[in-house]
Amino acid sequence: MTDRRDALAALRNRLARMGQGDSPRASRIFSLGLPMVDGPLGGGLARAALHEVFARTPPDGTAAIGFGLILAILAAQERPVVWIRQDFADVEGGRLHAPGLVELGRDPSSLVLVRARDAAGVLRAALEAVRCPAVGAVGLEPWGEPGVLDLTATRRLSLAAAASGVAAFLVRAAARPEPSSAATRWSVAAAPSRALLANAPGQPAFAISLLRHRAGLPARDWHVEWDRDRCSFQDGAALPRAVVPVSADRPDQVASAPAAPGWRRAG
Repeated sequence: MTDRRDALAALRNRLARMGQGDSPRASRIFSLGLPMVDGPLGGGLARAALHEVFARTPPDGTAAIGFGLILAILAAQERPVVWIRQDFADVEGGRLHAPGLVELGRDPSSLVLVRARDAAGVLRAALEAVRCPAVGAVGLEPWGEPGVLDLTATRRLSLAAAASGVAAFLVRAAARPEPSSAATRWSVAAAPSRALLANAPGQPAFAISLLRHRAGLPARDWHVEWDRDRCSFQDGAALPRAVVPVSADRPDQVASAPAAPGWRRAG
């Protein structure tokens, strides 16, 4: 027990040192940087709140995690991000990759990664982190549909976020939406992106859907790309025609599948 308390005290001290400077919470909302999304949301998303991000299908788990990380980056600004994963998430979806964080525009040294044995451990660590005012944003990644993650648990997270001003993001890569107290709920899938010069892979692209908003906003869909240089989303234009699916176990058909000129699927 003493070792655990010492570890928590050390984590708080580290976060306090990392979080020195002006607080981004002077603003109650944070912008996604894209007027067509921010406008309907009333300027952006609430900072002192819990937000849910669901993968549209199991293969879209990576896209959901990436979108959740980007939201945490936007909410935190220069403050540290605490990301809490259940161990099984590493087994099923792979570990967070430091070069990948750089590609999203975030210095990996400003992200504190916490691993927990089970969903109950994820929730305990998340409550500790959300209650720390030095933190910019907290991400939770429990796996599956654990019974401990119920309406009461999300209510506690929401109240803690409202009290501290720290944004919390609950990412569900392998779960179905259930009743919660989250301010917003999103569905995310990987989307095609526009190729860069020399046919280089395009920016990370997402098909995002606003499923629920506490203010009663109607459901909406967007296709967005992430611009790491501007640290904001940009409009992801739709492909000029449908992408022909290619079977993973029949590589000989790849060459014959028609492709949209100037486009490449990324993510």
